[in-house]
Amino acid sequence: MTSNPSQLSAAEQLKAAVGLAALAHIPDGAVVGVGTGSTVNHFIDALAGIRDRIRGAVSSSQASTVRLQSHGIQVFEAGEVEQLPVYVDGADEIDPQGCMIKGGGAALTREKIVADLAQRFICIADMSKRVQVLGRFALPVEVIAMAVPRLVRRFAAIGGTATLRAGVQTDNGHPLLDVQGLHISDPLAMELEINQWPGVVTVGIFARHRAQLCLLGTPQGVLTLRFAEQVF
Repeated sequence: MTSNPSQLSAAEQLKAAVGLAALAHIPDGAVVGVGTGSTVNHFIDALAGIRDRIRGAVSSSQASTVRLQSHGIQVFEAGEVEQLPVYVDGADEIDPQGCMIKGGGAALTREKIVADLAQRFICIADMSKRVQVLGRFALPVEVIAMAVPRLVRRFAAIGGTATLRAGVQTDNGHPLLDVQGLHISDPLAMELEINQWPGVVTVGIFARHRAQLCLLGTPQGVLTLRFAEQVF
């Protein structure tokens, strides 16, 4: 499963570079929070090289669990740990404050659960994911099926066009809405508001659980972005 860097496309090389760079932030003996997606796959492959230095991982998706186990990395359930020193995951978008849109891979609720266990969120992404204002990427929302028509109308009322992601269910067995057309200038307020709507399991805005550090892949190398600590 490990990729040969010389055989990767330019975009995949950027993902591989940030996945490798994240290893410098993994404490010895740690149980590591591991996210989901193509960039995280490169991190998992890199993590295999230091598997003897860590205790294991808590994974946010079944796909990541399979990949971790294929490398001989022990996977713990979230309920088996009280805290994680670090959570490493990608993003569909990240803004100048470290707030993100996540959930393109349909694992947003589990990602939030693992992020909530972590003392530090490290985002690994390529430069195309950096934006000034969130919303260009469709906002994923995990929902209860019976609430879909009502939620489509609620998003329309705030300027969003919500469509059901056809043929997709989350690892929790729920459908996903993808919402286009939102200009998310206050990610925290919008996250808190949408999460209160009946039928929403969780929304793919990560503002309460925003990144403290972003390793951004660029053609010139890995750019490290640091964000102020948040207090609630």
